[in-house]
Amino acid sequence: MKRYVAIVVSSLFLSISFAQSEHTLLREGDANYKNGEYESAEESYRRALEKEGAGTTRYNLGNSLYKQKRLEEAAKSYKRALSQSDDPKVNARAYHNLGNTFFEMQNFEQSIDAYKNALRLDPKDIETKYNLAQAQRQLQMQQQQQQKQQNQDQEQQEQQEQQEQQSEGDSSQDQQQPPQEQQQQQGEGGQQEQQRDLSKEEAEELLRIAEEEEQKVQGKMKEGKKKPSKSKKDW
Repeated sequence: MKRYVAIVVSSLFLSISFAQSEHTLLREGDANYKNGEYESAEESYRRALEKEGAGTTRYNLGNSLYKQKRLEEAAKSYKRALSQSDDPKVNARAYHNLGNTFFEMQNFEQSIDAYKNALRLDPKDIETKYNLAQAQRQLQMQQQQQQKQQNQDQEQQEQQEQQEQQSEGDSSQDQQQPPQEQQQQQGEGGQQEQQRDLSKEEAEELLRIAEEEEQKVQGKMKEGKKKPSKSKKDW
């Protein structure tokens, strides 16, 4: 990561040299920038833009904003520089530092796109190639982390659903069980109560009916043995 920071700083200082001979305000901005006075540099570049809206000035303004960690403003300034400049060198630097800005914002997809655009204008830029590889690696790690987090969230959701279903099932069984026990107890109690209320005469009558039914069954079985069996007809 230290090497990446060094690349960002060197590329920013290289960018400043493009505008050092253009205007007094630009020279003031460059001097303030080199001294680390980035707010003063921003002020000088903004004043220069009031007189001349050059892409190089927009680019330098983006660098001063980047140094102040105002990344979204820096990205806008680099984009405006790209829309106003026809210089391939300036545009290559603008894309490079736009990639750096998106990298710091952890927007690695746009960072990769910016570095690729810079390499289309300057295919031999080693710093941009290195930063592109870094952004691709960070994007891969970010996607893996996001996938891991999604899997964990899904597992937690499934476990929660299972627990809720189990809880609902246990609650349903707890509610249904007492009536079943009560019905069973009531049924047994009803039978016991019926047996207690049964008189001697009623019991004798039930036994008599049972014996008569048994005699009828035995008689039918004897008659069936006496009759010859008939052959089945083929239909």
